[in-house]
Amino acid sequence: MPSHRAPRIAEAIREVVSSAILFEVADPRVKGITVLSAEVSPDIRSATVFVSLMGTETEQKLAMRGLQHATGFLQAKVAARLQTRSTPVLKFKRDEGVKKSIEISRLIDEALASDRRDPKPSDAPDDPRPEAQIEPEPEEES
Repeated sequence: MPSHRAPRIAEAIREVVSSAILFEVADPRVKGITVLSAEVSPDIRSATVFVSLMGTETEQKLAMRGLQHATGFLQAKVAARLQTRSTPVLKFKRDEGVKKSIEISRLIDEALASDRRDPKPSDAPDDPRPEAQIEPEPEEES
């Protein structure tokens, strides 16, 4: 029978870490971070927290270093919330999904804008098939 414990713990970790990063971490490097999700190992000894980072590449690296530095503080917050015998060891990992979706959206917008700017040339016929020659009907004599 599958246990629902790991997903519940993962959601609790996501909530606690997200709230602590937003309101309690005093490190100025830890900014522009969004906690997207958390995954807990089946034995609940480790947890991976997926984060999205804003800013330039150097700002993102600084934020990750600040986050790694605050791991002990965040783990203590998780331990207080979970109240289990052992607390999962937190690891932080960048989630590039948001960045990729923004890039794909930008490419789609560029393609649509390009299509709007380059309409079909006016001298090109609408119908590529040759026009059928219609001969007038002969007039009837009365």
